Amino acid sequence: MWEYEYAADSTVEAGALWALWSDVGGWPRWNAGVERIEIDGPFAAGTAFRMTAPGEDEPIEMRLTEVVPGERFTDEMDAGDFVVRTGHRIERTAGGTRVVYRTEITGPAAGEVGPRLGPAITGDFPDVVAALIAQARVGV
Repeated sequence: MWEYEYAADSTVEAGALWALWSDVGGWPRWNAGVERIEIDGPFAAGTAFRMTAPGEDEPIEMRLTEVVPGERFTDEMDAGDFVVRTGHRIERTAGGTRVVYRTEITGPAAGEVGPRLGPAITGDFPDVVAALIAQARVGV
């Protein structure tokens, strides 16, 4: 297994953060790693979506595997011999909120794929979380 976690504290209200996360079509406004995105239904466990990164022709097929409104969601990309799961959660703190992104790569090929693919997936987490928090401050 390969894993990485990034967290940042904020004074932004959890509801403002959740509003941005649950508006999947709006992700490209604050996440520079998303050029296009299409979702096949509601922001709920089991819903599939396709996300295209800048400069890429083919979208990545993903699925929401867990959604707890106002608190957390997890998405998953299943490549057969490895699975990439990214959890996104909001923790309430004394000063506001903590935003946490956590990626795990599991499966038979995780030992080989994780060290190569993991940093490419998670390398922008500090920028993405900062942009999410900044967008939440100014409003959805």
